[in-house]
Amino acid sequence: MSTLTVNGVRHILDIDPSTPLLYALRNQLELNGAKFGCGMGQCGACTVMLDGQPVFSCLTPLAACEGRQVRTIEGLGSASKPGKLQASFIRHQAAQCGYCIAGMVMRAQALLERHPHPSEAQIRTHMEPNLCRCGTHMRIIAAIKEVAEVSKA
Repeated sequence: MSTLTVNGVRHILDIDPSTPLLYALRNQLELNGAKFGCGMGQCGACTVMLDGQPVFSCLTPLAACEGRQVRTIEGLGSASKPGKLQASFIRHQAAQCGYCIAGMVMRAQALLERHPHPSEAQIRTHMEPNLCRCGTHMRIIAAIKEVAEVSKA
């Protein structure tokens, strides 16, 4: 048995504690925002937040999540009422195929919660682990900058 708190809701799951968090989210909890991309922590499509830090959920075992807070894209807003960062991604048309976007948003959200006014260089460095195969990186950066109200420093 594993206890998992996701988006503020506590769940008790009867699955192997070595199961990757991504599989628990998608298969047991039906939270399908985080995507399976590479399964090796190299693309970022599966990024979620664990105690406010971005993690690759394909590499994070359930056992590492006990007593900690997991936050997914579903915890930021909905299609009818998107969160501030999600709305900015929509306005900037940051998604092309959309596969990477949940992971991108979660990585950006983690940055903005820790550092509300990062420089563009800080945004670029922080977002580097997440890849977009469609090449919308410039629109992704613009969406984050809009929300960050980037300092001119």
